[in-house]
Amino acid sequence: MMNDNRIEYIPASHLPDALARLIGTTGHDRLFVLADDNTSRLCLPALGKTALDGATLITVPHGDGNKSLDTLGRIWTALSDGGATRHSLLINVGGGMVTDIGGFAAATFKRGIRFVNLPTTLLAMVDASVGGKTGINFNGLKNEVGAFADPVATLIHIPMLTTLPEEQVRSGYAEMVKHALLADEAHLTAVLDADISRCTSPEWLELIRRSVDVKSGIVARDRREQGLRKALNLGHTAGHAFESLALHRTRPVPHGYAVAWGMMVALYISAALLHFPTVTLRQITRLLAETFGRPPITCDDYDWLLACMGHDKKNADCRINLTLLADVGDVRIDQHAEDALIKEAFDFAREGF
Repeated sequence: MMNDNRIEYIPASHLPDALARLIGTTGHDRLFVLADDNTSRLCLPALGKTALDGATLITVPHGDGNKSLDTLGRIWTALSDGGATRHSLLINVGGGMVTDIGGFAAATFKRGIRFVNLPTTLLAMVDASVGGKTGINFNGLKNEVGAFADPVATLIHIPMLTTLPEEQVRSGYAEMVKHALLADEAHLTAVLDADISRCTSPEWLELIRRSVDVKSGIVARDRREQGLRKALNLGHTAGHAFESLALHRTRPVPHGYAVAWGMMVALYISAALLHFPTVTLRQITRLLAETFGRPPITCDDYDWLLACMGHDKKNADCRINLTLLADVGDVRIDQHAEDALIKEAFDFAREGF
């Protein structure tokens, strides 16, 4: 059996053979494939019939609003009705919603069965399918219930990105910007100069690989998020609040858009508290605003957003924990800001300087 959490980059024409070889190493008794209604139509044909011979397909509705307890129950039911045992294997084919909920279903069914992630979106490739976090949204809050669980392997196959609308490519690009901010100036420059329209090119494969390496390197040093892994929360405390507000209004936004707006907030606070360079703040914010627009909020939303940030899992001592930057690559975790400064940062995200 392969080492847990192995990441493989599969060349254009080799996906069916690579998947078949991987499945053959697991010694599973029954095979299940989880996909949403989009990826089952657009992506499953690329996997080949031989690799998935005899598999039971579980299809769920697409969209983060369906990363719910109800959908999780449907997956558990399908596994149970299909005769899954602790020796069965689940292949998660889809974006972050599928890899999150599929990983959680596998981690909890019969106290844990093995699973493989095959991400089909840029966001899932560089973020959601890497790092061992699984879960669902609950009680109106993003990723409120979940578990740490590693896949047998994650297969990254960038031709899958040809199935995506540009909005979804942009969503994954936000996480790449975040990883570059955590890394160094050279990586940041390469990501900022990248042409989104060329996301399946060899240059982009290298950028994706570097982005995954940033996240994997941090996770390897702090898998359970006791310290360093909180660096990956850059932009997410406010970003999850923006995302939860959109879900509350039944007007969901792509995860990466919310993270991009959350990074505007985090970098503004970083400049105010840690002297993050104003020139870099302006450069990054200008790119984020051009790529993702501004958050659709008003002053009337600020208290709601602050209350939502107060539910973040990384908070301690009844205070909002923030990940900030003193400079590119200079991460400061467990930072705090007064409500007045956070509201000022909301103003900045809405309107700029």
